[in-house]
Amino acid sequence: MSFRLLTKAWRQQIQPLNRTEFSSYILHRSFSRVSERPSFGIAFDIDGVILLGNTPVGGSPTALRKLYNYDGTLKFPYVFLSNGGGIPEAKRASELSELLGLNVSASQVLQGHSPFRQLVNRFEDKLIVAAGKGEPALVMSEYGFKNVISIDAYASRFENIDPLAPYKKWTTKLATTQNPKFDESGPQIDVFSERVQAAFIVSDPVDWSRDVQVLCDILKTGGLPGRNVGTQPHLYFANDDLEYQTKFPSERLGMGAFRIALESIFNRTHHHSLEYTCFGKPHPSVFKNAEIVLQKHVPRVDEDSYDINHKNAQPFQTLYMIGDNPAVDIRGARQTGHPWFSILTRTGVFKGKENHDKFPADLVVDTVEEAVDYILAKECA
Repeated sequence: MSFRLLTKAWRQQIQPLNRTEFSSYILHRSFSRVSERPSFGIAFDIDGVILLGNTPVGGSPTALRKLYNYDGTLKFPYVFLSNGGGIPEAKRASELSELLGLNVSASQVLQGHSPFRQLVNRFEDKLIVAAGKGEPALVMSEYGFKNVISIDAYASRFENIDPLAPYKKWTTKLATTQNPKFDESGPQIDVFSERVQAAFIVSDPVDWSRDVQVLCDILKTGGLPGRNVGTQPHLYFANDDLEYQTKFPSERLGMGAFRIALESIFNRTHHHSLEYTCFGKPHPSVFKNAEIVLQKHVPRVDEDSYDINHKNAQPFQTLYMIGDNPAVDIRGARQTGHPWFSILTRTGVFKGKENHDKFPADLVVDTVEEAVDYILAKECA
């Protein structure tokens, strides 16, 4: 069934009810099934779906409150599945809680760099550089990396590494000044003798010219800028988004654009092509991990019907991905396949572009509130 037919059928289903009556209907139907384990879960993109900048969009606070009980406990499992980041998940959860007026836990926040945790055992004690806006070194440190330095601090150790530095009017705050609990200066790192083993692009870089220059220095010399050519250290990107939505009317260039710039310059100035690994949506592994996390947020019904350790948890019948980017959110859900169902909102990147023809959603709606209403009407009927 096409998304237009689905939308038509859904509207016919709720047409006799106004907004207030429909909300009461949803609460009544879902509470009548309180003894049953929810058979669905929801993953929300953030930028362009829940927020534009720091402003809620599309009735997102109202929509999300429908997923909670009257006492504030979670009734239906959901997570935020974002390619964004730059700050620890706990801090992002706190910000979302304040902006949306809800109780969001850190475990409900899956960011583009969250999969970097999987690489701790490989680089735990090795020198790594973390790049991007926010607090990239703090993020990596909290994941368990013990020898991490931000690209801001790393570049500051090398005199004249950035030839444009004298012309830059801004000053970059280091993680040490942003968060006094994180001391990036200790233990002391001798950047002139200790090779960088890996560079992690944690979030969107701020100073593209400097970061491209410094990363090329690191990657071409085997981790010791200013030295001879060496084996390229590992390079990881938290996502490969070309564009994303902010408060500005048109899309802004994202980490994928920075990756293209870095790769193009590296390949023109080095005899080997750049090697790298990208995480984030639309990779199916991100959606499969989200399913595991959603299982942990299924409300516990009773001892007999639901195992507290989730070892015997029943699989979800449907998982909904609500996003605004056809090439990222919708493509990822469709490629992952069952039980994912994709819902595209018109509040972000997608505004009727041709890329929807390439990555068609199962359903297209105007706002996230409309998407949640559709889900609850379908699941709680």
